[in-house]
Amino acid sequence: MNRQRLGRGLEALIPKDDIIGDEEGVVEIALDKIKPNPLQPRSNFDPNKLNELAETISSYGVIQPVIVQKKDDGFVLVAGERRFRAAKIAGLKKIPALIKNYNKNQVMEITLVENLQREDLNPIEEAAAYKKLIDEFGFSQEELAGKLGKSRSAIANSVRLLSLCEEVKNFIVQGDLSAGQARPLLTLENDLDQINFAQKIISDKLTARRVEDLVKKYKSNKKKGKRDRGGEEERLADEKERTKEFFIKDLEDNLRKIYGTKVIIKSGVGEGKVILYYYGDEDLERLTSLLLEKE
Repeated sequence: MNRQRLGRGLEALIPKDDIIGDEEGVVEIALDKIKPNPLQPRSNFDPNKLNELAETISSYGVIQPVIVQKKDDGFVLVAGERRFRAAKIAGLKKIPALIKNYNKNQVMEITLVENLQREDLNPIEEAAAYKKLIDEFGFSQEELAGKLGKSRSAIANSVRLLSLCEEVKNFIVQGDLSAGQARPLLTLENDLDQINFAQKIISDKLTARRVEDLVKKYKSNKKKGKRDRGGEEERLADEKERTKEFFIKDLEDNLRKIYGTKVIIKSGVGEGKVILYYYGDEDLERLTSLLLEKE
């Protein structure tokens, strides 16, 4: 009896040729009747992973239904965008779905939680989603933390990543930088410093702790050595050279600690020199042994 009432209700709500009901409330809806979720926080969908999912769907079908909401003469996707996109790639005409009724806040929450649980969001997308919930939906950081099972500081630290310059944010989106590696760069004064440090982190595979130490040291040195600068172009060149000098000096210090002697690095165009000092034959033998051992 209940099943019959449910079936009639769905048929009255949705045109018969767009939907096929089953016994558990899951229905099949025409893909062209479903619009993507406008509140979807995820902007990057790996095409290779989508193709892999499409192949699985071609073989076994869509095992887990998507969640949709009625909208005008069609539906809006609430959860399951990867399945929705992959089903299209697989050439399906319809997809299993659950029809729910949510308000705008709930849709945003559900979409965000689904992505977070699946670890589908990169740190910048995650931060942007938190900010949207705070700015547009009136959530406090404490409320978000409670709903998502995170600490308030975790939400705050995530949102702060959005203050990084665009190039550094792109490094995070691409997976070249982790949130932990990038977070210390927030304390740097200008975009160029952030970019120079980000490139150094990537090339040298620096740990988050190492980045924190380097940034503190750099800011301290910069504060001591401030000098007047000319025009913008000259200032940028000066900043870049200053950062390069800092990294070279830091490398000299590290090598001095490793080899126990004075070390000088001289960089040039296309080539450079690393000079290790020794003091007597015994010291030379010690250094030689260390160098050969490292090799």
